[in-house]
Amino acid sequence: MSESETFPSPSGDPATDTPNTPHTPYPAAPQTMPNRYLAIGDSFTEGVGDWDEVRPNGVRGWADRVGEELIALGDWSYANLAIRGKKIGQVIEEQVPAGLELKPTLVTCYAGGNDILRASVDLDALVARYAEAMSRFKAQGADVALFTAFDTGASKTFSATRGRSAVYNELLREAAADCGFALIDFWRMKELQDWRMWDEDRLHLSATGHQVMAANVLAALEKADDVVIPELDEAPILSRVEALRNNVSWARKHLVPWVGRRLRGVSSGDGMTPKYPHFVTQLT
Repeated sequence: MSESETFPSPSGDPATDTPNTPHTPYPAAPQTMPNRYLAIGDSFTEGVGDWDEVRPNGVRGWADRVGEELIALGDWSYANLAIRGKKIGQVIEEQVPAGLELKPTLVTCYAGGNDILRASVDLDALVARYAEAMSRFKAQGADVALFTAFDTGASKTFSATRGRSAVYNELLREAAADCGFALIDFWRMKELQDWRMWDEDRLHLSATGHQVMAANVLAALEKADDVVIPELDEAPILSRVEALRNNVSWARKHLVPWVGRRLRGVSSGDGMTPKYPHFVTQLT
């Protein structure tokens, strides 16, 4: 994706401004449900960027969309423990134990993006620990699918992380082959290089991007789907002055708060709880 054209003028910092929306807990799915899909990870899996105020945490996202498609088959239930801002170590320590107690039959996890953005990271140790943790689900008999990192080469904002993401991906591909994990290849989803697939914060998928991801995940899982991908609006062509003004607005409303959180040692997910902490068969 390229920000030189412009993103829509941002109106806030959704990763931090969205409240942990109170909601009526949905009834737990019957324990006899044969297929149980668990999604874990960070903001990508929580659904940030696909804003929906009536949903838990104010977001929907690709994982909810996949869960809805599976539930419609009649013999699936769905849980989502993902929380924005989490690094791999936090996912392993907080979500993996809770997920193992749920005894899923299918697990997807996207993690590592928040680690890659840090000043320094030991990718070899990180992926080794990640693979060991996800192998615990395999030992219970679950199918496991992990995601490669996105190719940020076309992004003026995040292109500096491309090399680190590529190394992470190669380590993950090797681990997936060794451990028997399925791999959903975010890196090669070239349709998501279009900036219109991304939220105004330039870090998270938009609602349309989440719909495209849901369709890709269902295809990787060899599940038919009824996900409708809306037609994109025509990309606006801005003058250099308009593009500069938009970039300054983005930096003020998204980049500066993000840097501030890093300096203060706080996370956008602090105080938030999982959207669906137990298996459900109803999301709306």
